[in-house]
Amino acid sequence: MDCTFLGAMQVDEQGNLANWMIPGKLTPGMGGAMDLVVGAKRVIVAMEHTQKGNHKIMKECTLPLTAAHQVNMIITEMGVMDVTPEGLVLKEINPEFTVEQVQEATQAKLIIAKDLKPMAQ
Repeated sequence: MDCTFLGAMQVDEQGNLANWMIPGKLTPGMGGAMDLVVGAKRVIVAMEHTQKGNHKIMKECTLPLTAAHQVNMIITEMGVMDVTPEGLVLKEINPEFTVEQVQEATQAKLIIAKDLKPMAQ
């Protein structure tokens, strides 16, 4: 499989993904997410940037991982970030937000692309 898209509860700057369980809550199991993530050449996470004001893009995931070091790109309503060995690179930004607002909503430190552009509509 060349590419897979999925949601997440948390993603971190190392490309780790947590999308299946919150400790203390009953869950039916991981489902097929683990297979999709490790079987794809490229993994893109599409999710809300925060949840009830809490960070979802973390320095390090605090929830149980679905897969380690597998996420290549994160897309939220605030921007598009590439996961690189150096960290998260903000390469596109929603014009409704400033870079400072995106950074404030992101626990991990963002690297701002030199050619940062508005998100495509």
